[in-house]
Amino acid sequence: MIKIEMLRCFSTVAQTGNLADAAMRMGRTQSALSMTLKQLEEHLGQRLFENERKNRLTPLGQEVFRFAQQQLRQFDDTIQAIEAAARAPQGLLRVASIPSASGLALPGAIETMMQRHPSLDLELRDMDSGRVVDAILQGQADLGIVSGQPVLNGVESETLFEDAYGLLCATGHPLAQQPQAPDIDAVFASGFIRNSLCGLIEAPEIRAALPRARITVHNTHSLLAMVRTGKWVTILPRSVARVQPTELTFRPIAGLEEQRSVSLLIHTRTQFPQLVAEFADILRHSPWTG
Repeated sequence: MIKIEMLRCFSTVAQTGNLADAAMRMGRTQSALSMTLKQLEEHLGQRLFENERKNRLTPLGQEVFRFAQQQLRQFDDTIQAIEAAARAPQGLLRVASIPSASGLALPGAIETMMQRHPSLDLELRDMDSGRVVDAILQGQADLGIVSGQPVLNGVESETLFEDAYGLLCATGHPLAQQPQAPDIDAVFASGFIRNSLCGLIEAPEIRAALPRARITVHNTHSLLAMVRTGKWVTILPRSVARVQPTELTFRPIAGLEEQRSVSLLIHTRTQFPQLVAEFADILRHSPWTG
């Protein structure tokens, strides 16, 4: 039987590349780690490391490491949630949200909730929509705010607000200076960077043009840093542009009328359902679009 401690030992050795550093990090002896790894390899019937130095994984070792990292993160998050619930006799509220919502009405909604319940414990996770969905489904979050309109078993979903997609570029960029709204061809001819939200756009012209993008950036902070240089442009919802520095300009794109939906996800089975329902109502009545 594979135990979580086996995966933790293996992952630590794989990360450090040797038994000595792994043993120091885990506060265990090298012989104990070596024995644990041996038990894991015997259970699998194959080697996980190509040599005794433990500095190179076999193909199976690479797969096991990937799965082990996923399970360890989920296990550690679960333990933290259990401990947090035990430390929060007045209630615990766990929220996962896309970054743009954290710069809009979410801080005000949290302030209102904490004023009503001064002894409440609240955890906020800032992550992309896919990870928000994972957190909700894995029971690591009670409420989530995501782009799009996902349909999930055991999760209530409703639209919080909608906002238009448009061009985001540096204030000094030629597309920001021209009097007329740029069209889709002009946007994609100006150093376009693809981002994860572009995949939500259904407009045929956008879908046809996206494969031409040579650069894809998934992290919003990195994306905006590149756009800020004036050498690249991207397409983002207006609400994302609202929370960015003044050196960036948002402009409508001629021929693109589509809007991005931002949804509220509510787990139907939570430890503190009344608190979840109250916070959801605060979110519904918050000024998301200014």
